[in-house]
Amino acid sequence: MSQRYVAAVDQGTASSRCLVFDERSRIVSVSQIEHRPLYPRPGYVEHDPEEIWRNVQRVIAQALSAVDLRVPDLVALGLTNQRETTVLWDRATGEPVHHAITWQDMRTDHLVRELGGTAGADRFRERCGLPLATYFSGPKIRWLLDHIDGLRERAEAGEVLFGTMDSWLIWKLTGRHLTDVTNAGRTMLMHLETLDWDDVLLDAMGVPRAMLPEIRPSMEVYGEAGGDLAGLPVAAALGDQQAALFGQTCFSPGDTKCTYGTGSFLLMNTGHEPVRSANGLLTTVGYKVGDEPATYALEGSIAVTGALVQWFRDKLELIGSASEIETLARTEDDNGGCYFVPAFSGLFAPHWRSDARGVIAGLTGYISKGHLARAVLEATCWQTREVVDAMNSDAGTTLTALKADGGMTANNLLMQSLADVLGVPVARPLVAETPSLGAAHAAGLAVGYWTDVEELRGQWHKAAEWIPAMAEPERERGYRKWRKAVARTMEWVDDDD
Repeated sequence: MSQRYVAAVDQGTASSRCLVFDERSRIVSVSQIEHRPLYPRPGYVEHDPEEIWRNVQRVIAQALSAVDLRVPDLVALGLTNQRETTVLWDRATGEPVHHAITWQDMRTDHLVRELGGTAGADRFRERCGLPLATYFSGPKIRWLLDHIDGLRERAEAGEVLFGTMDSWLIWKLTGRHLTDVTNAGRTMLMHLETLDWDDVLLDAMGVPRAMLPEIRPSMEVYGEAGGDLAGLPVAAALGDQQAALFGQTCFSPGDTKCTYGTGSFLLMNTGHEPVRSANGLLTTVGYKVGDEPATYALEGSIAVTGALVQWFRDKLELIGSASEIETLARTEDDNGGCYFVPAFSGLFAPHWRSDARGVIAGLTGYISKGHLARAVLEATCWQTREVVDAMNSDAGTTLTALKADGGMTANNLLMQSLADVLGVPVARPLVAETPSLGAAHAAGLAVGYWTDVEELRGQWHKAAEWIPAMAEPERERGYRKWRKAVARTMEWVDDDD
């Protein structure tokens, strides 16, 4: 076959997928396999890294076989992954020493408060761009080192390795211990400007340098895969939200996207200089192309959006599938005065309150399951509004349009509500799975499959757009009620919980 393709593996929170793209950025094949979430205790969320590795191998094989492709038909493989999820494994055997601790896991809550001391959550923000929170990898590593007998000594000797999911997969594919700047930047251990592991952060967190991967750019050939994928260049790695930023062609300062999945993540390109947040946002690396300077971003991370729809389906059993929530919500014209704040794992940006827990506010005897469905969808919109307000303040600009992607964008009522709540147009791209597209674009650039980012910008196409239709007084009244509901979530968790 004369035509060649580029593949991307998206190792996500709920599943692993492989997508194959052609030179016009069109999807030619998709394969997906879910993995089991593990909940050993309340607040604990884990994954089996070996199960994920098996699934990754299977989805690549399935995506190729579905369209009669072979490994030589691929020019490169790019990786994108759930960020912050932490894996430790034995250097000699390659076997994990514990299940992966996911980004959603809350077990480090007390440790995070201890690390903050009198300085609080912002103790390390100037160095790493991040507040102290259970979200990030550094405290998860420390927890494992503190709770598994003999592990710290082995880590200090270089016998145990750490990685986020990109590192785990690169190790399995190529045998090299690497990560990229976007994933390293989510550990709380990398200095935001030097783009290297920082001794001050390592000492404070109690993490040995010997267990850490080498930090590399987001797109370059890291090595060739072995086994059934022998000879395939592994040429890109980006955290899923940075991959979405790249896939949405947000290449200029001010370009903004939000990915709506299990959680939702809004990123704004801020150029080659990091913008420090005064409003609860994260300063993060957006991507790094080879030897070029890093591109930075402001990020607002929302823990629970699509996960709330899943909860509504699986726990309340008011719908039989996620797609049914739109039909149910359309049985009512509004939320009936009901607001749902899904602080299941505390509140992320812009609040960063691990003591918060979810509330449904404004309940009266009038409220129906249709109103509840509306409130579930609107929770995603109001949480996005909070992040956008913070981002506008930090960046000294005003958002004029939002590029939205991810599985939730298939819900047209949600997208219209989002445009109404934000007061700006919301566009969905032709390829909605932009983390995979971004990883493919990055890998393709690394091997010369595409020429430059301008070529990629020309391949972005809008599939749909929603224009605000809500009057300003109605929008602001709803936002005021939302903020009252948020205030009622806080200080729920006590020290003895």
